[in-house]
Amino acid sequence: MTSSKRTDACPEDQAPAALQAAAGDSPQASAGHGEGGLRPAARAAGITRRSFALGCTGAAALLALGGAVQAFGSDALVRPPGGQDEGAFIAACIRCDKCIQACPEGAVVPAPLEKGLLNARTPTLDFKLGWCDYCEGSHAGVPQCAALCPTEALRLPSGARPEDVVIGKAYIVREWCLAWRLKNCRICVDACPYDAIELNGDGLPVVLLDKCNGCGLCENLCISMIGTRIVDKATDRAVTVRPTAVVEGLLAREAGVGGRP
Repeated sequence: MTSSKRTDACPEDQAPAALQAAAGDSPQASAGHGEGGLRPAARAAGITRRSFALGCTGAAALLALGGAVQAFGSDALVRPPGGQDEGAFIAACIRCDKCIQACPEGAVVPAPLEKGLLNARTPTLDFKLGWCDYCEGSHAGVPQCAALCPTEALRLPSGARPEDVVIGKAYIVREWCLAWRLKNCRICVDACPYDAIELNGDGLPVVLLDKCNGCGLCENLCISMIGTRIVDKATDRAVTVRPTAVVEGLLAREAGVGGRP
């Protein structure tokens, strides 16, 4: 983490000579130029040793904030279509809310601060409110979140189809699933528009990762938390869509301890 001592990394008496000269602050630049030794243009631009020092202090504060973000981390979030390159997305997103306003399903929401400083107010998908049909039902398959993004933080390749754009992957917590505990539910299986959830040999739902694009309809319709939850410790619906890397990590850890039950 960047030390707080960085805030005095640019004291005004150590400002680079080139910048001092540009500001009219060096002895050579000061000679014969009126008030404070500054050229009129420099005064108009507000380039002084004081403003330079303040700028350095602000930059150091931002560096310290960046170190804090790295230290505390930010949760991995499911982004709207075209925002799956997290680094490029975070760099370009200006939190303008246009994608949130554009989503016909109402599934795009601003991330809360609890999800991390970098994530705050960036768009994420809440599949309890809706799901992503790639705007096929309302805008001829042109996702409005990406179409209206002014900075291309959400950017889709030309001719992209829903099955080509992987938003995330569905993951079933079997301990919370009605089907896995009571064997009498197949809502997610019947609902999936990509046939990405099927019944295994025991008649229990499993996700076919190669077919799942993370549309979220399974999570949207899951009834495991409606009414009386099946498991007291359940904190979410039994099937949820998570970032692809998160699901792959969960499955890899499970495989390392003998696989899923």
